Amino acid sequence: MLQSIVVRAAEAHGEEHNPLLPEWIEVILALVVFGLLVLAFRRWVVPNFEKTYAERTSAIEGGLKAAETKQAEADQKLAELDRQLSEARHDAARIREEAREQGAAIVSEMREQAQAESSRIVEHGKAQIEAERQQAVASLRTEVGTLATGLASRIVGESLDDEARQRRVVERFLSDLESSNGAGGVR
Repeated sequence: MLQSIVVRAAEAHGEEHNPLLPEWIEVILALVVFGLLVLAFRRWVVPNFEKTYAERTSAIEGGLKAAETKQAEADQKLAELDRQLSEARHDAARIREEAREQGAAIVSEMREQAQAESSRIVEHGKAQIEAERQQAVASLRTEVGTLATGLASRIVGESLDDEARQRRVVERFLSDLESSNGAGGVR
């Protein structure tokens, strides 16, 4: 519409319009409209863009700070867990070592007790054997004495019922018997 007015005005003045050159009124009108658009953008659009940009920037920075804080906390917790794990491993090693030492002490103590018990049993056995041997020797002496007295009575032809006489004969017989058998004889 404005162009048709400009074209009519140009025809009225008798000028012909050059299609390569813009009309001066169109240029002024374009500059005015462009200025109004720039003012409208500055007034309403740019502040909204700036506000959104600022909000996003603060949100991103807050998120980065929160992430850094969380990362620092996670690193701190990881270090604490590593320290606790190290302490737990150290404690476990110490407990194992103490258990080994206690086990070795118990084994040693049990060995000593077993050795003592073994020694006691051997000594008791030796004492029992010695007592039985003494009993057997005494029993043999009595039997040999009785046999020797009976045999001597038959050989001599007189009775050896007197106990003192009987004892002397038995002792003499046994000493003769021991001397004839040597160390391997009856003891």
